[in-house]
Amino acid sequence: MVYRGGLENRFRRKPNGGSNPSLSAKIIFVNNWIHIAIWAVAIGGLFGLLWWQGQVQRLAAYVAETREELNKCAWPSWEELKGSTALIIIMVALLGGFVVFVDRILYFIFFH
Repeated sequence: MVYRGGLENRFRRKPNGGSNPSLSAKIIFVNNWIHIAIWAVAIGGLFGLLWWQGQVQRLAAYVAETREELNKCAWPSWEELKGSTALIIIMVALLGGFVVFVDRILYFIFFH
């Protein structure tokens, strides 16, 4: 049995079957927008302060110089990258095997 009247509406449904949002849900929704607005004003104010101090222009110059330096770098081809990756995987496996081997030998010497 579905209650459809006032305080008896336990399932929070309107007579047409839709949901009936409570007043507290509307207040939370409004509070969320207030929080968003406060954060937007704070971030905008901080950005304005940094702009006024010239920090934004310094950051833009830094990014431009970084891009210029990265263009001077020699980047590996796809084949070189695959070969280097395979070599690193093999070397890590060999180093891991060596560490396990030495660990077993030292364990046998000192604890048996």
